[in-house]
Amino acid sequence: MEKSTPSITPTFADNRAIAGREDKFITVMVAVAPVLASWKDSLFAHEWLTKDGRPKPTDQLSDAAREKREMAETLFTKGDALERPVLGLGIMDNLEIGAGKDVLITLAVHNIDVASVHIPKSHIDDFKIFIKS
Repeated sequence: MEKSTPSITPTFADNRAIAGREDKFITVMVAVAPVLASWKDSLFAHEWLTKDGRPKPTDQLSDAAREKREMAETLFTKGDALERPVLGLGIMDNLEIGAGKDVLITLAVHNIDVASVHIPKSHIDDFKIFIKS
């Protein structure tokens, strides 16, 4: 299957989850597919991804996840700003998505290659393999 070219360029806004802690985070552009591929091994990814790491169809999501995903889809298709996902490291040094799972899944579904995200300044070295300049 040929990859389609995205017709919408997403815009981003700071995530409310880091409010009051902005000095602890840095905003970077990351490659979406490798982020999701790493995250699929998380204990929390099963709600959003299939076992092979693909985004679940909305009808396979929980009601809460479906609602978030549909809201992200609406914002994306209208061209409104999406809240930047917040990435971090899990207990086993794996990548975790603390906030914005719905945004990253929406971008992946639309074949968007890169996304603007927040990561802790203290973990910048751990994220170098995901960062796109």
